[in-house]
Amino acid sequence: MPKTDEGAALGHASFWDERYSKAGDSTEPTHEWFRDFASLEPFFEKHLFANRKAESKPKILHLGSGDSTVPYDLLKRGYDNQLCLDFSAVVVDLMKSRHEAEKGVSFQVGDVRDMKDIESGSIDVAFDKGTLDAMIFGSPWSPPEETLENSGKYMKEVQRVLKQDGFFLYITYRQPHFIKPILNRDNEWDYEMEILGGGDSSFEYYGFILKKHE
Repeated sequence: MPKTDEGAALGHASFWDERYSKAGDSTEPTHEWFRDFASLEPFFEKHLFANRKAESKPKILHLGSGDSTVPYDLLKRGYDNQLCLDFSAVVVDLMKSRHEAEKGVSFQVGDVRDMKDIESGSIDVAFDKGTLDAMIFGSPWSPPEETLENSGKYMKEVQRVLKQDGFFLYITYRQPHFIKPILNRDNEWDYEMEILGGGDSSFEYYGFILKKHE
């Protein structure tokens, strides 16, 4: 776990601007958080590919996309209606320059806690691998007010932008008994959870599938 002051810094664009400014011309991601596409593929097969086929052109929103390759791995599968949102203008410019010739994935500067440029009820699938976790720091038993405020705004915005039959796929390393109260503090979601296998780490990861109450 990061120190409290370091953990708090992860929630600010300036921290990531500095990190990504050192990425250079490499096409390898600076931060492929938690799991790469290959190790997440079984999870996607079950919860994305089976429920939102590529030919149906679902709108996929990557929340805090960074320089992950996952959007382009999905593009190879035919998902060509993707929006990547990140509050680091540096990484947005970086990814636009890296993938200038590729269509079907767009990048936009924006804050996931206030997605004012994204219309309510316009997203089929939202995906997060590391963004919500970056907002969480301090004691897991008694999170600081900043953690509760940021995560609360974020989860409300995800719920707002999703279509009524849309869903939110969230990957985390945090223990379920600590993360569930943050994900579903007002019992506004129906959800299921899987322990994710595979990968080159013995560390357990969890995949949540959250849907609006019918």
